[in-house]
Amino acid sequence: MMYPLKFVPVFQERIWGGKNLYQTLGRPVPGELRTHNVGESWEFADLAPGSVQSDSRGANPDGSLSSRVANGPWTGRTIGQMAHDCALQLVGPMRLGADGRVPLLVKFLDAHADLSVQVHPDAAYCRNHPGANLKSEAWYVLAAEPGARIFKGLQPGVDKETLRRALDQGQVESVLNSIRIRAGDFHYLPSGTVHALGAGILVAEVQTPSDTTFRLFDWNRLGPGGKPRALHIEAALEAIDFAAPSPDSTVRTVQICPQGGLADTLVSCAHFKISRIGWSGGVQTLESGHAGIWIIVAGQGLIQARGIGPTAFTRGDVVFLPAGLEDARVCVVSDCVRLEIRLPETA
Repeated sequence: MMYPLKFVPVFQERIWGGKNLYQTLGRPVPGELRTHNVGESWEFADLAPGSVQSDSRGANPDGSLSSRVANGPWTGRTIGQMAHDCALQLVGPMRLGADGRVPLLVKFLDAHADLSVQVHPDAAYCRNHPGANLKSEAWYVLAAEPGARIFKGLQPGVDKETLRRALDQGQVESVLNSIRIRAGDFHYLPSGTVHALGAGILVAEVQTPSDTTFRLFDWNRLGPGGKPRALHIEAALEAIDFAAPSPDSTVRTVQICPQGGLADTLVSCAHFKISRIGWSGGVQTLESGHAGIWIIVAGQGLIQARGIGPTAFTRGDVVFLPAGLEDARVCVVSDCVRLEIRLPETA
């Protein structure tokens, strides 16, 4: 029997983190962590051995991490175990990774301070460096302080040597695109894109399952132990896509949902499709046979399916809807906005 699944979040301390994961978003940060800088909440993960950094909470000794179910009869099972034991009912035609894992990582990020200027490797870099893992990601802004900004991509004409000079001179900001943002903004960051999340921003992050990050600049701050955090300049310069298109080239498509409301396609790439769906009042029948992940941006409601009691959701919840749900429908309690994530499917 399949039903809407929630998972136990894994919270990560970060030097740039804050308190908004529980103060603003209502995530269940344990009491002992609430005086710490909690920067990330890993809401859905099925990471292979060697994918997770050794200092990450929840990581297994082999560097793997798989989210555990938090509700219903499957409580305590990992998403990896379920994908192995009942893949058809769980994911349907969704394309799993070569290792049989669900190739997706969903997080919330609370940037109390600026994140490092960084880049993640693309496929070309990974082919030449077997230990690296491709990482493309997307940010949906849940909250932002006035004047908050991100850095996304290099300014036109900036090549490897120009960037290297800017780094040597401590002027890396001068060659980056600085973009003011507000709640509701969306940014896709394909692998090879230089970027940094700025201070005062709370985002939902959807990404390919990788923790590989190369830092270019860390704002001259000291890390744990009073020493600067490591930079990876040569690896980053090799991983950057200097021929990337303008960062403002994202195409969004808005369409009317069959049951009412609006569906806004934020990105559709080789790794995932993300839609923003808004609806108010009434009951909506859900499509069966296809798995998806919901991130609840606003509102409250209930998901009902055959053979199981209602699953409640509210702002900040992440819910996995298995392909094997039967007679599923959603009842809206207050006006809702959700992000819906779909992975590529087999032909």
